[in-house]
Amino acid sequence: MLEQWSYILNFLSYLGVTIPLVVLGALLFLLTTPYREIQLIKEGADASDSQAFHAAKAAAYDLGGKLLGLCLVLASAIYHSLGLVDLVIWGVIGAVFQVIIFYLFELITPFRIVSEIPNGNVSVGIFTSLLSISTGLLMAALISY
Repeated sequence: MLEQWSYILNFLSYLGVTIPLVVLGALLFLLTTPYREIQLIKEGADASDSQAFHAAKAAAYDLGGKLLGLCLVLASAIYHSLGLVDLVIWGVIGAVFQVIIFYLFELITPFRIVSEIPNGNVSVGIFTSLLSISTGLLMAALISY
């Protein structure tokens, strides 16, 4: 049983770094988009307002995909990292690149994500979610030591 304590402490150390990285990534995502995802999601609880309801779903897909993409990067960073500093570096890189990819996608599409999601275009929210997950998978695969 005593030999397990080092594994438990390692787990807790990595968890103690990973959770703040997820929160930091979420804050970065929330601060870099011109629409307010949390507000849209909160206002969408009233199903009688169709646009607010659909805007909430689009925002939830978008933000959820960004978080899942970041967590994929973090999972790979945990697996491949040489230590906690390495994990932090890859976590920050993952979050920053999620934002960069979002805005590159915004530039090349014939529609504006930043206006479609607040207008309730759920298909754009789903598409950006899948873009974030795909980006996260690719970045996760690129991390190695």
